Order: sequence, then C-alpha cells, then structure tokens
Amino acid sequence: MTVRNVSDTARWVAWYRAEESDRPDALFRDPLARRLAGERGRDIVQSLPGARSIGWVMVVRTCIFDALIQQAVADGIDTVLNLAAGFDARPYRLPLPPALRWVEVDLPPLLQEKQVALAGETPRCRLESVPLDLGDASGRAALFARVGAASRRTLVLSEGLLAYLEPAAVLDLARALHAQPNFEAWCTDLTSPFILQRYMRRANARLRDAGTPLKFAPEEGEEFFRQAGWMGEQFLTIAEESHRLKREMRGAWIFKLLYRLSTPSRRAEMARRYRSGVVRLCRT
Repeated sequence: MTVRNVSDTARWVAWYRAEESDRPDALFRDPLARRLAGERGRDIVQSLPGARSIGWVMVVRTCIFDALIQQAVADGIDTVLNLAAGFDARPYRLPLPPALRWVEVDLPPLLQEKQVALAGETPRCRLESVPLDLGDASGRAALFARVGAASRRTLVLSEGLLAYLEPAAVLDLARALHAQPNFEAWCTDLTSPFILQRYMRRANARLRDAGTPLKFAPEEGEEFFRQAGWMGEQFLTIAEESHRLKREMRGAWIFKLLYRLSTPSRRAEMARRYRSGVVRLCRT
C-alpha cells in the first residue's frame, strides 16, 4: 500500500483516532473517524513503515489540540480557523458553543470527499468549509482578511501541516497570519530535526513518491516564529502528555531509565533531541 497524495495522510490520522475511540478507556470519542478514514486509512497504517509505531503520538497530539481549543473557547475566542483540516471532525464531536464560527480550509477534492462522507451529520457550531490550496498566496490572503474582518478573536490551528512545508513557506504563512490583528493565537505541532530524520529514514521513499515528504523541523523550535511576529506562549510535549494520559510508546521505561542515569548535560541533550509537541503561539 502506497501513500498517493496528501489526502492519504489525513486518512491515516483519522484511522488512529478511530482506533482510540474503540478502546474502553478511550481518551476521546470520534464516532466519525472510521467513516472518514475508510479501509484505505486502515491499510495505509498497516503497511507504511513506521506507521504503527506512531499511533500513540497522533492520539496524544489530538488530545493536546482538543484541550487547547476548549481552553481558548472558554477564554472567549469567537472564531477557529483550521488550516489543512483534513478529516478532522472536531466541529461534530467537541462540546462547542453553537455561536462559535469554525472555518476549515483544505484542498477542494479532500473537502468534497469529506462533505460526502459526513452528509446528514450536524456540526455543533457554525461550520464553514473553504476549498483552497494554501499555497495560493493571493487566495490565502483574501481568506484571512475575510475571516479576520468578521471576528473579534480568532484561534488558528495547523495540525499536521507545517512539517510538510519548506521553512520559507512556513515563514510566509506565519507572516500572512500575523497580518490579521484579530488572529490572536496559533496552535501548531512541532518536532525536532532528530525525530523527523529518524522517521523519514523509515518512510521517506513512500512519502516522497506521494509528494508528501516531511521538511520542517526547525532547530530553534518555536523561536523560529519570532521573525514573523509570533512567540511561544505554551509548549506541551508529547513525552510529558503521553505519560500523564497513559499513552506512552512501548519501551518508554527504557528511555526514562537512561534519562535518570545520564549526566545533567546528557539529559539536556536528550530533551533537545526528542522535543516534540504542540505549541500555542501568541503575538509578540
């Protein structure tokens, strides 16, 4: 089974959410995930090198985004702008206020497939789907201006997006978002160069052939975004949250033991190399 396009990456994430939802101790329930992932999502996870081993990461990442979104809504955010939304079903499953405006953006074929799959389902908030290639700078700017003009306080989401972009493209996106004064905060996932390189050694050929290689893992982490007017306000690591949520990878005890037995300088190096998680950015 090969990854044919970016839509397939959305399918395998949806499949992880479906598997988590089936657990008796599920951290969240996503009743639409299996429908969205389909058999292809299952087959990709079962066949792509390394895919089975990162399911826990996707589950923990989902939980972190869920928590940050719900906190932002409780704090008074009135609009959520979800970039490269994929097969995310949060407008249907999270306890969101009916007045909340949720704008999801992704490629036209993916959103069309998603709308067909979810026909008859009712979102819990005001959902707007915008078919757009985010690489279209003029179309992107027009969308951001329209969303910003109609909101007081907007939370931007980019879950599973930036890793597929070149650093220059990430910087352009960050500046375009910052140009809208009502875009108050931005939640995105980040990983370290070390983790990205390890994963790409296992799955690079299939992802590259599908036009979806991983590219963005800044050495400076969230400090990368300062040049575009954003700064890290909160960083929730996958390692710490997976421990708290009891969804750690197999053999996590070995890493913990090595960490405890290491020198302070070695611990700092391990923390830097394996730093991965979700950052909430705010305007500088």
